[in-house]
Parts: sequence; structure tokens; C-alpha cells
Amino acid sequence: QVQLVESGGGLVQPGGSLRLSCAASGSIGSISVMGWYRQAPGKQRELVATVTSFARTNYADSVKGRFTISRDNAKNTMYLLYLQMNSLKSEDTAVYYCNARTWANFNSWGQGTQVTVSS
Repeated sequence: QVQLVESGGGLVQPGGSLRLSCAASGSIGSISVMGWYRQAPGKQRELVATVTSFARTNYADSVKGRFTISRDNAKNTMYLLYLQMNSLKSEDTAVYYCNARTWANFNSWGQGTQVTVSS
């Protein structure tokens, strides 16, 4: 099993920046893809960005050019996943979830971190 713990959410003004972090522990050697998803009130959870173990990235059109996903696999016992969010908009307000998918297509989720963009 993979355990995920997010941090870094908060309140930011439109146009501001935040960086989310996710620490993955447990069976990290089984992870193939890690990513960020978000869920706004009354909406379905949606993909924000993903990064594979080969560092291939994928972004939702709504965040391209503003968000950057990165992954640090340097430690033997923990992987770190980041989401740098710039030029934030009110529509980016949501609970952001870290996800890890194994080579066997098993998904693990973090508890979520709230991001609120408001003046």
C-alpha cells in the first residue's frame, strides 16, 4: 500500500502563487504515475496534472502554462510530489488531492488540501 500526505494549501489572492506538496510512503516502488486532482464544490473530481516515473507530464488545459508538476524520487523510502501553482484564479478554488497509481493500476489518494483563491 501507498500512503499519501498533502500539504501547502491555503488562501491566496487572484494572481498569487502556492506550492502543494505530497509525501508518498509505503510501497513506493510500485508507483508508476503520480498526480494531482481537484474537486470544487458541486463538481466532480478532475485531473489537474500527472507525472510518470519517466518524468512525462500531462496537464489539464485549464492549468497549462500556470501550473508545474514535479516529482522527487531521490529518497529510498519516500517520494515527493509538488504542484507549483502560479497566476491563480478564483476558478482554481478546490480541494486538491494527491494520487498515486501503481503498475497494477491500484489507486491511492491523500486526504486533500484546500486551496482558496479570493480577494
